[in-house]
Amino acid sequence: MILDQISNARLYYPLHPGIRRAFEYIDQIDTAVLPAGRYEIEGDMYALVQEYQTKLKEQGFWEAHRRYTDLQYVVQGAECMGYANIHHLRAGEYDPARDFLPLDGTGDVFTLQAGCFVLLNPEDAHMPGLAIGSPAPARKIVVKIPVNWE
Repeated sequence: MILDQISNARLYYPLHPGIRRAFEYIDQIDTAVLPAGRYEIEGDMYALVQEYQTKLKEQGFWEAHRRYTDLQYVVQGAECMGYANIHHLRAGEYDPARDFLPLDGTGDVFTLQAGCFVLLNPEDAHMPGLAIGSPAPARKIVVKIPVNWE
């Protein structure tokens, strides 16, 4: 997991060509006004523009992915997010059609403010969209970066 401000995105370009392309995509769009929805980027890489109310921790759930690294960038609002290595949680049944692995257990929580991003690899279980105190509106862009993207 990597947590940083979007202004430092260039520091992470050398990690993987897909990560660089994901940050370049975010830099090319108007993140404040692009309508919510799914946007194809290149190959199997795509972005999800999400607008939602953050939720209470009791409503959250652990998830991980096998085929994608998530770049989650908070554009407006803020949220807490749970984090744990998947090896510290109990795995449910993986759904390959949705690239979704449900997990159960406990982990840590951190805050994502507007202007911050987190990179989550397949071993990084996460519980996104949690409220800081009470539910509030948030806008986030999630870029799904194929692990095998070249």
